[in-house]
Amino acid sequence: MPHHDEIMSTLGLAPTWRRRERMGLGVDAAIAVREPALVRDAGPLHHSAAARANTPEDDGARIVRIARLDWAGFAPDVDSCVACGLARTRKKSVPGVGDVRAEWLFVGEAPGAEEDARGEPFVGQAGKLLDNMLAALGMKRGENVYIANVLKCRPPNNRAPEPREVDACRPYLDRQIALIRPKVIVALGKSAATTLLDVEATIASLRGRVHRYAGVPLVVTYHPAYLLRNLPDKQKAWEDLLFARRTLRHGAVATASAEAT
Repeated sequence: MPHHDEIMSTLGLAPTWRRRERMGLGVDAAIAVREPALVRDAGPLHHSAAARANTPEDDGARIVRIARLDWAGFAPDVDSCVACGLARTRKKSVPGVGDVRAEWLFVGEAPGAEEDARGEPFVGQAGKLLDNMLAALGMKRGENVYIANVLKCRPPNNRAPEPREVDACRPYLDRQIALIRPKVIVALGKSAATTLLDVEATIASLRGRVHRYAGVPLVVTYHPAYLLRNLPDKQKAWEDLLFARRTLRHGAVATASAEAT
């Protein structure tokens, strides 16, 4: 277990961050069997915006089409999406970033102003805090980590996502989960957690438990932007990340044990 002083430093409660040595998960990826999530066996499909411009698409056909996207077609498809209207107000779409074979998937609510300008999730001060917390676990953005949001476009003035916007964008997140096949999902913040779990609950009641989304274990913690305003809760967020790592390890060990019997 980390020493208390190390935890305080890791959480930014000490004067400076100290990067710890990378801590391997100790899991043989070759024997880790990931649970099925949505459509995986359909062949890849991607269409240009021009090809779809004059072709009306009902919701069912759209969901099926998105469920067949490969990585080459994913970001262009997100960028050309006009299903909910946010494309008219955002600057850049924010599909997601990271290791497409990652074991860890971090999901926030929606892009903010800086993310909208750069087209990448979790940048700015909140992104730096997230990167520091990943470093404390021996990880970093782009290596065994994928970062995304429920919404791929910024709502105007950072307002809360509307249900129709969530419904329109959810097939993209579901496809990312099917393509990545993560071993654990970390929901960052109450909005992302309650949206994914389809519940109305406090973040306190959702923390410290293993939930599931699309067949994948899901752990809830605070959004980095919230932690910047509420420093004492950084320690709780650190505990949540340690819990997520135990959840991942336990799942891998259980899978390996099942295969051995």
